[in-house]
Amino acid sequence: MILYDMADSGNCYKPRLLMAKLGIPFTRVEVSSHTGETRKPDYIAKNPNAMVPMLELDDGRRIAESNAILLYLAEGTRFLPADKYERALAYQWLFFEQYSHEPYIAVRKALLTFPERAKDATPERLAQTLERGNKALGVMNSHLQQNAFFAGSAYSVADIALYAYTHTAEMGGFQLDAYPAVVEWLKRVEADKGHAPIEWVP
Repeated sequence: MILYDMADSGNCYKPRLLMAKLGIPFTRVEVSSHTGETRKPDYIAKNPNAMVPMLELDDGRRIAESNAILLYLAEGTRFLPADKYERALAYQWLFFEQYSHEPYIAVRKALLTFPERAKDATPERLAQTLERGNKALGVMNSHLQQNAFFAGSAYSVADIALYAYTHTAEMGGFQLDAYPAVVEWLKRVEADKGHAPIEWVP
């Protein structure tokens, strides 16, 4: 399989982390949005949405969107709950991550750390992303006060998806110490067998 990704992207880290845990070999191809590579015709021909990550299977079929790739890779493994309700919870948190979490926590980090995004870092945008990102962290903290993980009692794709940008949230100006249950959850995620840091590439 070929993973088209960007080393410093949390969305791209998600499938890398799961493939590391599952021992799935893959070839990694760097396609950086920083340099415009995702907008080149040869890449758009593969993924018209011009984004990474994208997974190309051995037979040439392709899957885009980080959480869709997670679900594909997790099928039949411990990372996707077999119980119908817990499986629905995993989906719930995957949707939460992309709608209520990533657009604020990941975006605020990008605004503050990527030079090409600096022009978009208006006081209004920074205030909005901080407020809504803190709301997302509060929702997570409330859940984790009563639960070890996000979909049932075991680590799953929901934890991978939420970990990817949460563990670097302080780079976006979020104070994780205000969310002690989240901090403890981050430690549990990192203690899970086969954990690989975001810097890991094959």
